[in-house]
Amino acid sequence: MSRAFADISFTPSVKAAQSLYGSREDNLGFELVDEKRDHLLERDIEFLQARDSFYQATVSENGWPYVQHRGGPVGFLKVFDAKTIGYADFVGNAQYLSVGNLFANDRISLILIDYPRRRRMKIWGRARIVHEHEEPALIARLAMPAYRARIERAIIITVEAVEWNCPQHITPRFTGAEVQEMMATVLEENRQLKQQLQNLQKSQQSLAADRGAGSAT
Repeated sequence: MSRAFADISFTPSVKAAQSLYGSREDNLGFELVDEKRDHLLERDIEFLQARDSFYQATVSENGWPYVQHRGGPVGFLKVFDAKTIGYADFVGNAQYLSVGNLFANDRISLILIDYPRRRRMKIWGRARIVHEHEEPALIARLAMPAYRARIERAIIITVEAVEWNCPQHITPRFTGAEVQEMMATVLEENRQLKQQLQNLQKSQQSLAADRGAGSAT
């Protein structure tokens, strides 16, 4: 058995490139494994559910790839089961490049990155476009009540392959919320130190006042 991503990605030309650059033997291991990895594991699901963005690639009828950044509140990418994920497609710039590509070719690829922890996951799949009049219950499951944007359609992806990438060259980046979380301990310590300093100053002032009163008598 081979890894599902190798079945998809290791085309004859890719194998020729591996041979040319001396990595063919190293990559044979992906074609001789017991775990196919054509579905999500528990750690994959946890990773997906914690993301607030990802990069999505589709291919047009003239063969040009198009990569689009998708973002939303944490949890906007939903996991239905080990083979199915999906997200609500909100109103955008009305160019419909990804949607148009998927009408012609349902192949899709995602790259999801956890910048603070330098983790990267890749998914290959096949997508279908669902409108509210077709499956209103499905659209409702993908809605984010606190996110005020109109859903135009849903993108439902059947997972064909999963692979984790090495962390090399992933620069750690942090959101405002993540920075606040990291700073919370430091800010609390700073608050406590300020309070201790204020208490010390009050104590010194009180002691000085007592000494002054004693001298006067």
